[in-house]
Amino acid sequence: MWVEKVKTGYKFVERFTDPLTGKYRRVSVIMEKDTAQSRKTAQKALNAKIDRAMMPQEKKITLSQLVEYYGEEQIKTVKLQTYSRNQSACNALIKLLGSDTLVNRLTAGYVRERLIASGRENGTLNEWLTRFKGLIKWGYRNDYVSDISYLEKLERFKDIPHREKIQDKFLETDELKALLDEMTVTKWKLLTEFLALSGLRFGEAAALYRSDVDLKERVIHVTKTYNQNHDIVTTPKTGTSVRDVYIQDELLSVCKMILVSFAGSKVVPISRMLFPGTRREHMQFDCYAKYLREKSEKVLGRRITPHTLRHTHASLLMEQGVDIDSISRRLGHTDSRITRDIYLHVTKKLEDQQNERLKEVKIL
Repeated sequence: MWVEKVKTGYKFVERFTDPLTGKYRRVSVIMEKDTAQSRKTAQKALNAKIDRAMMPQEKKITLSQLVEYYGEEQIKTVKLQTYSRNQSACNALIKLLGSDTLVNRLTAGYVRERLIASGRENGTLNEWLTRFKGLIKWGYRNDYVSDISYLEKLERFKDIPHREKIQDKFLETDELKALLDEMTVTKWKLLTEFLALSGLRFGEAAALYRSDVDLKERVIHVTKTYNQNHDIVTTPKTGTSVRDVYIQDELLSVCKMILVSFAGSKVVPISRMLFPGTRREHMQFDCYAKYLREKSEKVLGRRITPHTLRHTHASLLMEQGVDIDSISRRLGHTDSRITRDIYLHVTKKLEDQQNERLKEVKIL
């Protein structure tokens, strides 16, 4: 420590090495007198300043700022569809926890309290909880968040097992036929048959060019998917989603009808899309989903979605004896265990049918 005479008294100065930069820094304090007592007081004050400077400073970053930084990286590193989904969940978290909430002050108790107070279903709360943990862990990896140990205290809310949720999301063969018989709009009827017989996701079907359907080789080349929200075509959901789907006899007939029905005319030129849209190049999900929802509610007494047809395709294949791995590859699932989980009810149904047949069997 050294002393410098200034107009207001005496400035006591101390030098120390900044641990972050490795360079020398100075701290100082002004005293009225240069005495043994004032030197002792000054030294104590300087040491306190040095201690504060040496301690890592808590970053006062708000939740909305963290979401902004997170989004700036995500838009460059993930698919647009994934980015949009994650940003939507993050925006919900901002409303739930407060945009100006300091992320380094968050606690497990506060987060759980706010989630419960939202009044949303446990499935939704778990989706928000998953995104929250992902956001905070990203912040920790990028030095915006100092401590994430409290995340271990945030357990998932008790939810209905996945296989129980989807039991009502399948159509039996007679239900599918009844639904198709009542469909009066040709394009929607053909699309429904196509999805039920191919197992494609709506986005995959909407992205198909006419040239992607090879009737000679009897395969559908699935290499892309359509994102309606951004009106763009991107690569499919996962790597295994890029696949060739075999065209069985029933599907072959439907594909031929589709190619003829959307072949264009002298007034309307032929589109390159297998399922051309009315106002846009691609067929729109919202329009079809609305038609399917209203028609199924009228015919079946319950609402279904386009994805129900994909589930239906797999379950009906399984009932026909097609093995799970083959179904999984046809659907483009990353792991056949996913198929096993989703279509567990089919196994139970087959077991019941076998037991019913065995009931009347006499061996002796």
